[in-house]
Amino acid sequence: MVAWGVRPASASDVEAVAELRATVLRADLERLGRYDARRVRQRLRDGFDPAHTWVIEVGGAFAGCVALRPAADSHWLEHFYLAPRLQGGGIGSGVLRGLLERCDRDGVPVRLNVLRGSPARRLYERHGFTVEAEDPVDVFMRREPAP
Repeated sequence: MVAWGVRPASASDVEAVAELRATVLRADLERLGRYDARRVRQRLRDGFDPAHTWVIEVGGAFAGCVALRPAADSHWLEHFYLAPRLQGGGIGSGVLRGLLERCDRDGVPVRLNVLRGSPARRLYERHGFTVEAEDPVDVFMRREPAP
C-alpha cells in the first residue's frame, strides 16, 4: 500500500474536490441517466464545508477527500472520493477505518448514501454498514458504533 495522509480541508480545496467528484461519479451517474457536468460540480460547491472535511494526500499531493458532518442523531459520511488510479489499494479502507474508530469512541452511528450499483457499496458493507432504505438513485446505509 502506498503511503498516504490526511489534512484538514480549506476553502481553497473546493475546486479540486469538485473536479474529482465529477470524475469519480461520472460512470455511475451516466448509468443512472443523471450525469450533468455542471450540476455534479455545483452540488459539491454548494455543500462543501471545510470545517468537517479532510483532504487525502499521497506523496504530498491531492488524492481525495472525505467529510464527516455531525447531525442530530448520527454523523453523515459525505464527499468520500479517491482518485481512480489509487482506488483498490487500501487507502479508502484506511481512511474509513480511522473515521469509524473516532465515531465508535464517541458512540455515534454513521450514515451515508451511495449511488445504486456503485462498487463503493462493497467497501461500506465490509466496514459494517447496512441498508436502511433505497430509492431509484441512492442506497441509504447506516453503521452502529462498535462496542
